[in-house]
Amino acid sequence: MSIYTAIATSAGRDGRAVSSDGRLDVKLARQKELGGDGDGTNPEQLFAAGYAACFASAMRLVGARKKIDVSDASVTAEIGLSPNGQGGFQLEATLRVELPDSIAPETARELVEATHQVCPYSNATRGNIPVNLVIE
Repeated sequence: MSIYTAIATSAGRDGRAVSSDGRLDVKLARQKELGGDGDGTNPEQLFAAGYAACFASAMRLVGARKKIDVSDASVTAEIGLSPNGQGGFQLEATLRVELPDSIAPETARELVEATHQVCPYSNATRGNIPVNLVIE
């Protein structure tokens, strides 16, 4: 049983995406690279924002468990869209994790890897799309 369910409706890349509670209401537009005018956000940007926020929050949880201060950390998600060679498209992700300099490199790697096991987006993408973890 879910502890929370987000609900959003859209008619496609050219239009709007609206959440059931009205808090999210965004104009969508196909990217110029896909033949659109690019005059709106797109599913890849929304996915990148969600993944970055989710991973950063999961890292705070893991950091607290491991007694590592990650209050100054941030995550930048890059979501790539490319042809899959079968007439469709596929995604790929790079997560760039910026951590305080006071965290030793081996501790940083352990933290990021542990976070990758906890984050719901990471769990959803695992085995489905490549996810590259970069510590900066």
